[in-house]
Parts: sequence; structure tokens; C-alpha cells
Amino acid sequence: MKISEVMTRDAKIASPTDTLQQAAKLMKACDCGVLPVGEGDRLVGMITDRDIAVRCVAEGKGPDCEVRDAMTKEVKYCFEDEDISQVCANMSDIQVRRLPVLDRNKCLVGIVSLSDLARRSAGTAKALHGIAQPSQQHNQSFAAI
Repeated sequence: MKISEVMTRDAKIASPTDTLQQAAKLMKACDCGVLPVGEGDRLVGMITDRDIAVRCVAEGKGPDCEVRDAMTKEVKYCFEDEDISQVCANMSDIQVRRLPVLDRNKCLVGIVSLSDLARRSAGTAKALHGIAQPSQQHNQSFAAI
């Protein structure tokens, strides 16, 4: 089965020049915590609710800050014609819960999440196991405030 058969096609997209408030409102409206950031049909980044909190709010930046100031610019992605098992293995290796989906012209065509995979694929358990592995980067036992 191909990713195109399970992905969400109507992914909402933020612009790098949108404000964080606009992005947060869009996340609220679509009940999601991540948005692809695009210029036209080209993917230029991803922004999460955590990016807004950590990269902007924690640094004293306000809701008028632009998405480009909080987004992750180096984005991992998959292609719509890739096999689900290959994408699940990749998501496990890089420990991500969502991937933007591109066509072979590198135009954004959707987004795939673990929940998309879980609803339609039996191979999700292995990906979930790999993604759920704790890493030092997210270990709160040594965090100091």
C-alpha cells in the first residue's frame, strides 16, 4: 500500500510570513499541533505548537512574531508513491510522528501521521515502538529551570 492511500490530503499550510497567532489559530481550527510551512506549493519548513512555545514564547517573543522565526527549516518528508512499510521504518528511524508528503516534483500534496497509518495499516506498531523510544534530548530528569 502506498502513502497516497492513507495520507491526509487537505493539510492546512502556514506561510513563513504569517504571525504565530495566525498559525496558532489555524492549529486550533484544524485541531492539530503541526503545520507545514509553504510558499506556493513548495515546502519550506514545519511549525509545531512546541516550536511556538520554545522558540518564541520562552524567548519573550510575542504573537506578532513571524512563523519563519519559529519554524524548523530542515524538514524530513516522504513521497506519495512510497510504500507504507518503508515510511513507517523511516519515521521510526528519525523518531517523528508526522511527515509532509511530496509528489516527485517536490510539491506538497499532504501529510501523514501515525494516526493515519494506525487506521489503515498493520505495520504501524514497529514505527510507534521506534518513535516512542526515549532520547536524552527529551529527557526531563536532568532539566533545570
